[in-house]
Amino acid sequence: MGRIIGKIFRGAGVALLFLVIALCLAITIIPPFLDRIYYDGPVSRHYDGEHFFNPDGEIQFSSPPGKNRRGFLLRWLTGQDERPEWPTAVAVEPTRPPAFAAPRGMRATWVGHATVLVQAAGLNILTDPIWSDYASPFPPLGPKRVAQPGIRFDDLPKIDLIIVSHNHYDHMDIPTLRRLWERDRPKIIVSLGNERILKDKGIPAIALDWGQSVSGAALNNLGTQTVIQCENYEHCPDYRVHVLRNHHWSSRWGTDRNRALWSSFLIETRAGNIFFAGDTGAGDMAWPVEAARLGPIRLAMIPIGAFRFWPGQMEADSHIGPQRAVEVFEKLKASTAIPIHWGTFRLSYEKWDTPPRMLDLFLKCEGIGRQRFAPLRIGQSIQVPAYTAARQGPKKCDQRAIRALQ
Repeated sequence: MGRIIGKIFRGAGVALLFLVIALCLAITIIPPFLDRIYYDGPVSRHYDGEHFFNPDGEIQFSSPPGKNRRGFLLRWLTGQDERPEWPTAVAVEPTRPPAFAAPRGMRATWVGHATVLVQAAGLNILTDPIWSDYASPFPPLGPKRVAQPGIRFDDLPKIDLIIVSHNHYDHMDIPTLRRLWERDRPKIIVSLGNERILKDKGIPAIALDWGQSVSGAALNNLGTQTVIQCENYEHCPDYRVHVLRNHHWSSRWGTDRNRALWSSFLIETRAGNIFFAGDTGAGDMAWPVEAARLGPIRLAMIPIGAFRFWPGQMEADSHIGPQRAVEVFEKLKASTAIPIHWGTFRLSYEKWDTPPRMLDLFLKCEGIGRQRFAPLRIGQSIQVPAYTAARQGPKKCDQRAIRALQ
């Protein structure tokens, strides 16, 4: 009997030893395996030869005052941080957009989160398209959509151009991008390194660095000197996409942090300029000024949500809140803006409707008419007015109402 017990203990000891060795090997092997080299190019002002970085300062993931960062992150990931409740579902009335906007017209529909359908001068453009139910590498784990897309996928018109700001799962949704590619063969523009991620999934994309641009003629192999004439403006390739700086970070796995670049975009069309901020923190706040130098912006899409990770926080280092969003709008000198990046996936601490309510208050603080930067319902479309300079009216700042939302 003793021998049998001894054999059992020896067997258990050997098994435990192998388990320890396996864990040690996993710790050594798995992180590099999960790392990916998406880009290999020359050192620049925002690339050190291995990783991209923000030249105006790196992203800091801070914890609430007086709290341990590791404990805070654990509570946040497990939903034990006493965050305000969100609705489990939000009623959405999907719209069915037309095939095109008028030749000089511009129409925009908020699909949800950072996804907007912009129809301008015969072009159908999508920003950061996501039709998936989960923004996660492991669904059904991760943030779940509380509002269905404002346009049913099958009701989308033929898409000509897609811009993808960075590789986080709520912005680079591979299932949606694959469906769009297989259906419409759109031109997809990303910043450096992100084209490798898409190529590995069978989705071609064009990658540009900050400050670079590409014309629709070049994307459609028409030659840079081509004089473009478009009958009825349908799918007219007379446009130019600029990839611009913002302030964020990237990762698909955690260990591949900042292997690919993040960006904002400006699209020149015959109907006017369109700016998409992507996902961004404030940084030095010079990047919207740089975008404004490219010409008058008829429509801007600016994030206002996922800015709060503890009570009273007004912005995160990687996400602007409504107060900064109003500042971005002013620095862009935009005519009309749509607030995005709120109300679709629960990513942070604020209540579901805190971002648009705060936005209204901060617009009044600066004397900006609400119609210039009005929150939309998911599925709501607007005819974007022709460009006019936004002028400040009387300023009325209700600090009590702002504090009540903190």
